[in-house]
Amino acid sequence: MARREHYCKSTTADDANLTWHTENPDFTKCFQNTVLVWIPCIYLWFCLPFYALYLQHNDKGYIRMSHLSKAKTAIGLLLWLVCWADLFYSFWERSQSIYRAPVFLVSPTILGITMLLATFLIQFERMKGVQSSGVMLNFWIIALLCAIIIFRSKVLHALNPPLQDAFRDATFYIYFALVLVQLILSIFPDRPPLFSERVNDPNPCPEESASFLSKITFWWISGMMVQGFKRPLETKDLWSLNKEDTSVEVVPVLAKNWEKEYLKTKRFKEPLKMLYSPSKPKKETNPDEDTQEEAEALILKPQAKHVEPSLFKVLYKTLGPYFFMSSFYKIVHDILMFSGPEILKLLIKFVGNKDAPNWQGYCYTVLLFLCACLQTLILHQYFHICFVTGMRLKTAVVGLVYRKSLVISNAARRTSTIGEIVNLMSVDAQRFMDLATYINMIWSAPLQVILALYFLWQTLGPSVLAGVAVMILLVPVNAVIAVKTKKYQVVQMKCKDNRIKLMNEILNGIKVLKLYAWELAFKEKVLGIRQEELKVLKKSAYLSAVGTFTWVCAPFLVALSTFAVYVLIEKNGVLDAEKAFVSLALFNILRFPLNMLPMVISSMVQASVSLKRLRAFLSHEELEPDSIIREPMKNGEGIIDMRNATFSWSRSDPPSLKEINLTIPEGSLIAVVGQVGCGKSSLLSALLGEMEKKEGHVVMKGSVAYVPQQAWIQNASLKDNVIFGGEIKEPFYNKVLDACALLPDLEILPSGDRTEIGEKGVNLSGGQKQRVSLARAVYCNTDVYLLDDPLSAVDAHVGKHIFDYVIGPKGLLKDKTRILVTHGVSYLPQMDTIIVMIDGKITEAGSYQELLKQDGAFAEFLRTYANADQNKDQEVPSPTEDKRLENGILMNEKNEKLLQRPLSVSSDSTKNAHHNSTTNLEKSGGEKKDWKLTEADKAKTGSVKLAVFWEYMKATGLVLSFISVILFLCNHVSSLASNYWLSLWTDDKVINGTQQNTNMRLSVYGALGISQGIAVFGYSTSVSLGGVFASRYLHLDLLHNVLRFPMSFFERTPSGNLVNRFSKEMDTIDSMIPQIIKMFMGSLFNVIGACIVILIATPIAAVIIPPLGLIYFFVQRFYVATSRQLKRLESVSRSPVYSHFNETLLGVSVIRAFGEQKQFINISDYRVDENQRAYYPSIVSNRWLAIRLEFVGNCIVLFASLFAVISRYTLSPGLVGLSVSYALQVTTYLNWLVRMSSELETNIVAVERVKEYSDLKQEAPWTIQQAAPESNWPHEGKIEFRNFCLRYREDLDLALKNISATIHGGEKVGIVGRTGAGKSSLTLGLFRINESAGGEIVIDGYNIADIGLHDLRFKVTIIPQDPVLFSGSLRMNLDPFEKYSDDEIWSALELAHLKNFVSGLPDKLNHECAEGGDNLSIGQRQLVCLARALLRKTKILVLDEATAAVDLETDGLIQSTIRKEFEDCTVITIAHRLNTIMDYTRVIVLDKGQIVEFDSPNNLLQKKGIFYYMAKDSGLV
Repeated sequence: MARREHYCKSTTADDANLTWHTENPDFTKCFQNTVLVWIPCIYLWFCLPFYALYLQHNDKGYIRMSHLSKAKTAIGLLLWLVCWADLFYSFWERSQSIYRAPVFLVSPTILGITMLLATFLIQFERMKGVQSSGVMLNFWIIALLCAIIIFRSKVLHALNPPLQDAFRDATFYIYFALVLVQLILSIFPDRPPLFSERVNDPNPCPEESASFLSKITFWWISGMMVQGFKRPLETKDLWSLNKEDTSVEVVPVLAKNWEKEYLKTKRFKEPLKMLYSPSKPKKETNPDEDTQEEAEALILKPQAKHVEPSLFKVLYKTLGPYFFMSSFYKIVHDILMFSGPEILKLLIKFVGNKDAPNWQGYCYTVLLFLCACLQTLILHQYFHICFVTGMRLKTAVVGLVYRKSLVISNAARRTSTIGEIVNLMSVDAQRFMDLATYINMIWSAPLQVILALYFLWQTLGPSVLAGVAVMILLVPVNAVIAVKTKKYQVVQMKCKDNRIKLMNEILNGIKVLKLYAWELAFKEKVLGIRQEELKVLKKSAYLSAVGTFTWVCAPFLVALSTFAVYVLIEKNGVLDAEKAFVSLALFNILRFPLNMLPMVISSMVQASVSLKRLRAFLSHEELEPDSIIREPMKNGEGIIDMRNATFSWSRSDPPSLKEINLTIPEGSLIAVVGQVGCGKSSLLSALLGEMEKKEGHVVMKGSVAYVPQQAWIQNASLKDNVIFGGEIKEPFYNKVLDACALLPDLEILPSGDRTEIGEKGVNLSGGQKQRVSLARAVYCNTDVYLLDDPLSAVDAHVGKHIFDYVIGPKGLLKDKTRILVTHGVSYLPQMDTIIVMIDGKITEAGSYQELLKQDGAFAEFLRTYANADQNKDQEVPSPTEDKRLENGILMNEKNEKLLQRPLSVSSDSTKNAHHNSTTNLEKSGGEKKDWKLTEADKAKTGSVKLAVFWEYMKATGLVLSFISVILFLCNHVSSLASNYWLSLWTDDKVINGTQQNTNMRLSVYGALGISQGIAVFGYSTSVSLGGVFASRYLHLDLLHNVLRFPMSFFERTPSGNLVNRFSKEMDTIDSMIPQIIKMFMGSLFNVIGACIVILIATPIAAVIIPPLGLIYFFVQRFYVATSRQLKRLESVSRSPVYSHFNETLLGVSVIRAFGEQKQFINISDYRVDENQRAYYPSIVSNRWLAIRLEFVGNCIVLFASLFAVISRYTLSPGLVGLSVSYALQVTTYLNWLVRMSSELETNIVAVERVKEYSDLKQEAPWTIQQAAPESNWPHEGKIEFRNFCLRYREDLDLALKNISATIHGGEKVGIVGRTGAGKSSLTLGLFRINESAGGEIVIDGYNIADIGLHDLRFKVTIIPQDPVLFSGSLRMNLDPFEKYSDDEIWSALELAHLKNFVSGLPDKLNHECAEGGDNLSIGQRQLVCLARALLRKTKILVLDEATAAVDLETDGLIQSTIRKEFEDCTVITIAHRLNTIMDYTRVIVLDKGQIVEFDSPNNLLQKKGIFYYMAKDSGLV
């Protein structure tokens, strides 16, 4: 003090009478010249080192000089001159022997240097590309605030002459004006830097170029908000992502860090005791251990000192530095939080002290308001950083999982089903996003608690310990709840994974379910899993009720115990307004961290479960890229060389290929033949590096193309499918299409090769899919071709064409090396080498003639085949015959041009009995547009209708809903009453140092509190239980509806959309909505309560609350319009991410074979970015809203305290305390209310989306009681078609036209015709998968259109083209309703030639089939389907291409079984191999949807019609 006075040469540096106890306050001259001048300087010099470092690292490029920066620089220099003018004036005074205080030299010097620094920073920022600077803006604001105080003082002095120091006053006025101008200029942003990416961006994010003020208030998003209010937003309105948020920037960093961490832990330890240890285990592990199922998070219990790679560390490394900023904001915000109660203390004192000057009250009011506003701005900066971090986290995790799934080995793929991997991307990535917003609470909550306790101690003294004790007692309760919650969480995730997996299969195999009428059995299976899930949900509901009870009551119990101890034990325990309400305000602050901690802990628990799952997935072993040595092409010996190679599917499996020795010369054509399941496909997989190499040496030269047995088709145009990311070479492309016989199909497709093909190729027939898959390989133009039986799914003559023009010695690929797995004996004579495989070994190899001479297994195989073929000689076609065959084919092609039917359903690839072609066919005259089949997920527009809320209430039960509301009311009424009672208590008169009636006051206060607790528990329980009821009802409803949809619905709807409903939307309904409803109702009542209290205390507030309410409401509506639409756009853009992911997982071997991983990663990244493009504006709009609403809340605080100051003479301190402490809470509640109401709106959309399937068209009823035929129907099996017509959709031409035919009971009828002639349409009509468009089908006197679908489908059996199996036991696959005994099942298996195979399995009938039956070969799956038919043994059997995928020997066995077992049944066969139907009673020949020939095979051959030519193509004539 004394030093400063000496320094100023003045006696009064601080004079309380001058500054505080006066009606007209002012600072002393000395204070003005020192402190007020130095404050801005100190600020700038303090910021300098940090800011300079930041600028050095974040260089955005150089900004050219603009008028703005010129003006800023000029004014900066002027300021410097003005300051130093003062300095030189002081020197001049000295020369005149006028000695002023040292302050007049020091202050201008410091200020001048600081102004120079400011000018330098303005230029430095420009060089580094900063368009608008917060540091500088704050500097000018602080400088101006300090100058205003001096300015007021100078003006006051100027009004009382004489003037003391005219020169210094003049320079100060100039300084003041210049600072004001600088501040105004600092508000505006500069132009963007040169060469920034923004320049080329069509729709850049305005954030980059926004000014600092616009950024901290989030004003820059207002443009989009206005647009969204005027009309619903669309995708094109969204801005591009900021560069640092894109996948390209985020994912590689995380991938690199994970790689480092992973390798580091690998060095430190024994081989990982995971199921699939990434490095070969050095010591023998015992075999039992290997087969163990994975534990909760796919991880076995680790050994003692076991270092796992820490994913958390990696995530922290990747995103930590940016996230760290948020912690800084959080600390500042936490400290500011306590300014409220402290100012409240002063305000209550002020109201109690009637002598204090009025301006102090106004000063407190303004302070309170400013602190609140500053708190708001800082808090939302904090949130913004958290959310952006969360967003980057999700991008990174999704990108990493996607990249990993492209390299994961087959063994590891088995442990993570597609459902689980998709969950990693959707649910677990979401968990991380949620955690990012909470994680800072881990240190911030204890900090807030400690600060609150410190201030409480100052207010109430040691009594606080009572409150603390209560809190400590509540901690274990919350801990127990958290632990339990975690346990339930894990169980629930498990159930959910299983349910989604099952749903996935049901949706993929829906056609088979419908054909077999198995919907009910599977519905029961799903509901069984769901029942488990609901049990867990119910337990969680009770837990959360207890949880809510402890949260809501904790602050009250703390307050009660503290006040009780204070009043009863302290000697002068007078509870006055200041003590009571300041401590209440502090208790309210306490409430937040205490409430948040359990939430944070549970969120961390969930995230840690997710972290484990994710780490386990990322640690899975990858394919060994070097197990197959790939070399570039160079002339020399074989292009493929295998020596002693032994392969298995995973480390723990027995080898599937043993001791393979094989050298393949360049340019040769090799056939691989053998029985079903002998390892033919495995051989190709081994060459592609998809299997585990146990031993041996494999070299492969040149590039590879692969055609899998089940064609994998992308959801893209046909052209994109063929070109597969290569460059477009039109002439070659057309040549390829021609060779693969695709040109006739393009004629049929609605828009030629631009037609969009649905998910998994739903609108192509199996043959077409196979040909597209082949065309893709041919177009790739590689050195080696691995063809896995591509000819099985196509008609004989098409197969012949493909062999001649593509694969064979004269085809497009004649100079390439081709390995063809085949069952077609007719092609074998033209092969260079034939490899015969039995049980994973090569038994013979050589040319056709050589093998015949050896007279080994192959010759035997050929003989049996020939016998099965009615002893027709299988001779090598002569060249002359060859010519004719080609003509035959050309003739057929000419015919095919006229086909009008969309695509035939003749043969769908196996994975997917998903969809049958319902391709839209525009009239051939019309021009061909790009045609879409699948419907993307649509975004609904407009507000969520009240009807949806009503639906949800009905689902929970109306009585429960009303009870909940009433309990909410009780809770809040008693809470208000208890606080009002407290204010009455504090105003009690103090007599002899104590208050009267203390005990009465205390007990009523306690009673009110207890009633509040009971109400809380009540409403919490009722809401949570209601939620469980609702989710049970909604799921049941959804499941029932989905199973009742007709087939056409599943063809139009991508499975991703449906799975989304069952996973994401159901998850929302299960776990989110009840919580949100609780919080929403809570906040709503709190806000209303606060307004009521303020009105009671200061009725004058009635003037201000309604207009503020209106502003609030307007801002809310304004926001919700945009936010809801953004949320919808976000969820719609989420579906493609999953669809693409699903597609990739199904085709991963093809993608790897072609080496197209990069292209697919780019597509995935692009789709994730598209999704985040909608997500980013939605988080920013949240901040925009919150800042505006909190401003409304801060205004309520302002007016509550202002009116309290105005009417201070009529108010008691108790009421002031009550009203202001409520007002202080309002901001928090308002904020919550809006967040919760918008959360409620956006989440209730889940109910809307689940319900939208309840009013779509369903298929005919499953059973009709009155029309049900008798139980032994059909007794004869006579089928009559009467003018039967069928079309696939209303807008398409007829696929079958006026079919009339009678098939007598017991007849065997074959149906033949070119691809697309309508063969499969006939069976679809028979099973009423598509209803008739005219005419009828009568079976044994019943018109099938009149009976229930299940009545019909149970009585007619089909062996479908695609052998679909579901995961579950083999027994369940044969007999889901458990109608048959084990003996019956075994005899069926015996007849289906599967008995040996099944009895060889360890679990026999309980053998677990993998998802889609992947652990059986396709031929074996086909035999399982045959066994199903044998079990059901109905009078009518339909075979749809049933033997396309089995070798000839098995084919013969199947045919003979069918002839024997179904002797007295009507059998209808759709045939590609004509030899199977040559001994049938009659044959129907279809062409263009009409019957052209119908007679016995022999008569047809004599007629020399279409049938004759087809037989000739197959070499049967």
